[in-house]
Amino acid sequence: MNKISVIVVDDSALVRSLLAEIINRQPDMACIGTANDPLIAREMIRERNPDVITLDVEMPRMDGIDFLGRLMRLRPMPVVMISTLTDRGAEVTMRALELGAVDFVAKPRVGVASGLKDLAEQIVEKIRIASKAKVRRAPALAAPAPAAHPANAAAPVAPPSSSALLGRVSTEKLIFIGASTGGTEAIRQILVDLPADCPAIAITQHMPPGFTASFAARLDGLCAISVKEAVNGERILPGHAYIAPGGKQFSIGRSGANYVAVVEDAEPVNRHRPSVEVLFQSAARHAGRNAYAIMLTGMGADGAKAMREMKDAGSYNYVQDEASCIVFGMPREAIAHGAAHEVLPLDQIAGALLLRLKSGGEVRHRI
Repeated sequence: MNKISVIVVDDSALVRSLLAEIINRQPDMACIGTANDPLIAREMIRERNPDVITLDVEMPRMDGIDFLGRLMRLRPMPVVMISTLTDRGAEVTMRALELGAVDFVAKPRVGVASGLKDLAEQIVEKIRIASKAKVRRAPALAAPAPAAHPANAAAPVAPPSSSALLGRVSTEKLIFIGASTGGTEAIRQILVDLPADCPAIAITQHMPPGFTASFAARLDGLCAISVKEAVNGERILPGHAYIAPGGKQFSIGRSGANYVAVVEDAEPVNRHRPSVEVLFQSAARHAGRNAYAIMLTGMGADGAKAMREMKDAGSYNYVQDEASCIVFGMPREAIAHGAAHEVLPLDQIAGALLLRLKSGGEVRHRI
């Protein structure tokens, strides 16, 4: 069996040593080099052609994000970012995912040695997933996205093709989205195509604590709808998207005629907190025929069974196709459970959903 070859790029000698040790303990992996800055890494990548690199966000001589942007334009390859658990680290990590990083690991600010050892299982799992992920060439030097709506600026303009929805659709219907690896960019692509008057959207993206607030803020600055972290007990409103907070379970409930967010310190489900299964089960229970579900790229099977429960309860379900997924695990499992009404490329899902909403549910494309 060919081992997954990994190059570790980090300015800390301690972190380089620990990551190399963690990688080399795996029977299916080998750390074939370490570099303390991106310029050294660039030459090492050319010479050794690794399957995956791990990349620190903050680096000397060349910022890790600048290096990633150049790498993904000139020689796209699987990258797992090593991020610091700070507000700044979270914002930069979101930018890294936009540029094409497959995933990230959040290292602690203090107790790095013990912290990385505790994260060893997560680190190697992400490297394994990255080694099989589809990576795409980054576009030429896109400007960084704004973090949020400036206080005195106009909100983004809704896409011209998504003009006003009809009747009571926006208040009656709910949209549910589940995603994991590769999902931050897939979710962005869906949300930027939705108009300000679309139904409320509840989203579970597998993400650790400390990063979902930056993810929500970044999307809020790009979308016609308002995007925020879900808060326990708040009313779920049309024209808003609610993102499951990292480290919490997110579901929907009812309060009279209204839908409300339920955010809890509950146990992991399918090893995840937040879990797509939890959100989709609540959708089947409380939204029924008023629900639309979207399963996007991600490893594993989280949410597949519950998506079938949603279908059985009357929802209409979209699943991202294999060709457009970074990782086809969760969509594949949803299809295998018979949960999909339509399997579509990522760039067609929002349009198909809007067309179906406007038509009152009469439009059906293909499975």
